[in-house]
Amino acid sequence: MAEIRPFRGVHYRQSFTKDWPAVICPPHDIIPPQLQQELYLRSEHNFVRLELGRELPQDTVTDNKYTRSAATLEQWLQQGILEVDEAAVIYLHDQYFTHKEREYRRRGIIARVMLEEWDKMVVRPHEGTIAESKSDRLSLLGALQANTSPILALFEDRGRQISSLLATQERSEPLLNLGSVAGESHIVLAITEPEVVNQISSRLVGQPLYIADGHHRYESALAYQRERRVFSPSASGDEAFNFVMMTLVDFTDPGLIILPPHRLVRGIPKLTLSELTSKLKVLFEIEELPLSTPRVWKRVDNLLAETNEVSLILFGPAAESLFVLRLRDLAAVSQMMPHFHSELYQRLDVSIADHIILEKLLGLSSDKEKTTLAYSYDRLDAVNRVSAQEYQLALLLSPIKATTIKAIADIGDKMPRKSTYFYPKLPAGLILNRLV
Repeated sequence: MAEIRPFRGVHYRQSFTKDWPAVICPPHDIIPPQLQQELYLRSEHNFVRLELGRELPQDTVTDNKYTRSAATLEQWLQQGILEVDEAAVIYLHDQYFTHKEREYRRRGIIARVMLEEWDKMVVRPHEGTIAESKSDRLSLLGALQANTSPILALFEDRGRQISSLLATQERSEPLLNLGSVAGESHIVLAITEPEVVNQISSRLVGQPLYIADGHHRYESALAYQRERRVFSPSASGDEAFNFVMMTLVDFTDPGLIILPPHRLVRGIPKLTLSELTSKLKVLFEIEELPLSTPRVWKRVDNLLAETNEVSLILFGPAAESLFVLRLRDLAAVSQMMPHFHSELYQRLDVSIADHIILEKLLGLSSDKEKTTLAYSYDRLDAVNRVSAQEYQLALLLSPIKATTIKAIADIGDKMPRKSTYFYPKLPAGLILNRLV
């Protein structure tokens, strides 16, 4: 099953991380153009120059955002801005953060994981992907020959054996200690003891890994591996390009927070919008919930936390009310979904939202998705954006549980894209994995 290896990571020198928000950046998929510009201005050494370089009008095949990122990486290594660890290690990453006024710690193991094709079920996906993002990550990977940000993957810590091993390392001197800023901080330790490294690896080798975040990066790493193998017919299998950097987190980690990507929709024709409520009544029981209801958001959270029935919350048809949608007949709705998906998939509220409400009732097609569909991870923000007439409708979804992710991946199915949001995202720029 999964094969875990230590590696010689690349990271900023400690002096550059004293003001870590100036140099660390989010992963590429949550960096919109405005934030990209802000990150460039924060510091000439901000990691965005490697993770998501700027496109320029004069870009060519030999001078573009990918080649510039590669040149920047080499320059920073030569100048000592980045340093390479002397020994191959496994890294322990503790990410501290605040969510809904509570403090959390998410503990992860940063390691190299051997690449395996999907059909082997060693590494298991839970969401679909799009070709555009894969192409971008593959181009960057080819230019840098490095993983700039880790894939987040989940594992089962049976008997809490790995947790106990990691606890023995807590008193070690941190390799990186990124102090608290706006409620978030990071501590990275290097696990150097060969016996501990071997024990961690051996306890993970007998089980599959589940990709939580980073499906595009994994598929890009697979494509890169295939390319390299074509030009390396005598490769042994131990080459760095046969591995990818992952942060491995236990399914039961208290800091594993999964938020629902609520749907925001615009561009709906007036006639379609006017007919929506009557069409919904055929499939759903509808309860009106005025926003003036006492403790209305507590009520919303309780409704979305229910597990015994499929329920969604719609905002938009009326300015001052939410509409709770409870599914009448799952069997009838299942007939309207792609039949190659499992029964578990068809019961997910995100599947019903995407296939039934967005596709069937509103006529949202994939070619229009970029201009008509957006996502928010905060239910109040989603409602406010509709109230501000930025969007016409908001569909509030229940958060997916980690056990559901495991179950859907175990049967070889995949959830709709943007079904989960693991909060907070792992940053880019803590540890970099070179493949040369």
